Amino acid sequence: MKKYILLAILPFLFCSSLFAQSSIAAPQINAGDTAWMIVATALVLFMSIPGLALFYGGLVRRKNVLNIFMQIFILVAVISVEWVVVGYSNAFSSNSIEWLKPYIGGFDWAFLHGIGVQDLSPYFITKSQTALDGSQVGTIPHIIFVMFQGMFAVITPALIVGAFAERINFKGFLVFSILWALFIYNPVAHWVWSGDGWLYAHGALDFAGGTVVHVNAGIAAIVTAIMLGKRRDYKGHAIPPHNITYVAIGAAMLWIGWFGFNAGSGLAADGIATNALMVTHVAAATAALTWALLDWFIDKKPTIVGVSTGAVGGLVAITPAAGFVDVTGALIIGVAVSLLCFVMVAYVKPKLGYDDSLDAFGVHGMGGILGAILTGVLATPAVQAGYSGALFGNWHQLWVQVEAVLVTIGFSGIGTFILFKITDKLVGVRVDEKLEAIGLDETQHGETAYTNFD
Repeated sequence: MKKYILLAILPFLFCSSLFAQSSIAAPQINAGDTAWMIVATALVLFMSIPGLALFYGGLVRRKNVLNIFMQIFILVAVISVEWVVVGYSNAFSSNSIEWLKPYIGGFDWAFLHGIGVQDLSPYFITKSQTALDGSQVGTIPHIIFVMFQGMFAVITPALIVGAFAERINFKGFLVFSILWALFIYNPVAHWVWSGDGWLYAHGALDFAGGTVVHVNAGIAAIVTAIMLGKRRDYKGHAIPPHNITYVAIGAAMLWIGWFGFNAGSGLAADGIATNALMVTHVAAATAALTWALLDWFIDKKPTIVGVSTGAVGGLVAITPAAGFVDVTGALIIGVAVSLLCFVMVAYVKPKLGYDDSLDAFGVHGMGGILGAILTGVLATPAVQAGYSGALFGNWHQLWVQVEAVLVTIGFSGIGTFILFKITDKLVGVRVDEKLEAIGLDETQHGETAYTNFD
């Protein structure tokens, strides 16, 4: 009798085994993760337009505000096209030439070829599912991963705008920005974030873009600022902003959008995302408060430009660390970045005499460098068990972070210099003094932001 019962239930056992295998073999899109990533992608776009456009636009003079808006808007357009045509593939696909794999992706995903609407995203630092063959994939559609990363590709060259504001011709700006995205941003993104990347293999930690975005753009900013030369009427100190209200609104929008930038970079709606959101806010708040106090004690009055700059500095510095540090780390990063960036903006820049118009290097470059290095100090296993920094006994991680920073500085600096020279030969880069004096709104675009009706 027992023999017949066993024979009767064997098919059911076999079917249940097949079902278990099939559930492993066919990972599914997670609706919650996907919904969050759609929102996060929109938030990162919100950082560029209107956030960064307002922040930078308010800091320049009224005769150049539309030029800033146009530069940011056109980058959203042209880099988005570049990204889907070739940029994403170069940054994240694998290269068929073996020795190039660690340094640049290939063209398998050019024009998003081979990426279907139901395909799952690649697995990097994210929640994953394991297929039957042992491979790992993310829980969101591949297309939303492409779109999310595309917003990073857009905002990175847009940050450089702050260094050469008020003196670059539009044609030269556009050519340079496209070349920079192709030959600087895409390779560095591949190194750090692609599964084939050599810095990724070395264990470099960059949760949301400390090296890829901020160090990369910040070094390009100082190189272009020096190569362009000073504005014709720059006297070694900041030229007053034309609309501080724009600055404050833009900074607030950046703060809000940064939640998508950092909390979205875990590619899942989970505990890592919520930790990233929390430490992002705490670092920004701490840095804003620290800058306000510095203004108060040194210049006797706290300023909205100062508190806005401090908040942005805090957001920059926490970016690489957001998925690896706790609230204590965020507080330390917030204080440290405001102290460093305040010194760079208020003392180092006037002393050395370079004209980094809107402090793209002083805030984004230096803040990114500090944040990337402090990630190697403050990363705690309490956030992600597999990661720790020097404070928790892992001094090797600190060295890896320094290595990633130094390599990015060298590559971005030398590459930007070469691309600037090429662009200058092809189309020219700097406007002449007469056009600069009139203002770039009229001379480059034939428009004015403000009209007198008297």
